[in-house]
Amino acid sequence: MRPLWLAAGLASVGLGLAGIVLPLLPTTPFMILAAACFARSSPRLHDWLWHHRIFGPAIRDWRQYGAIPPLAKRASILAMALAFGLSLLLGLRWEILLVQAVVLLTMGGWILTRPDTPRG
Repeated sequence: MRPLWLAAGLASVGLGLAGIVLPLLPTTPFMILAAACFARSSPRLHDWLWHHRIFGPAIRDWRQYGAIPPLAKRASILAMALAFGLSLLLGLRWEILLVQAVVLLTMGGWILTRPDTPRG
């Protein structure tokens, strides 16, 4: 199973890095997933992510407190609203808009109910 966890971790890091430059592709959730995969496959890569100067704090806050920083919450909600707005502008069918609205509202509500990070 270790090779599968390692492959999943590497794929997650790749998607997370792509999210740095691609709008609407989140970076932090993929890095958190990568850390979880590396915890099961590569202590060296897990430690690298855990202590990373950029990704490490979000990974530690999530693991220790289940917390999401307020700025990340706002960015997530804004990205969801922009995605839904784009769907409206594109004139997607009402059935698709309904499914998208339910999913985005559910995820947005979940994100907003997570605690803020201890640092604020």
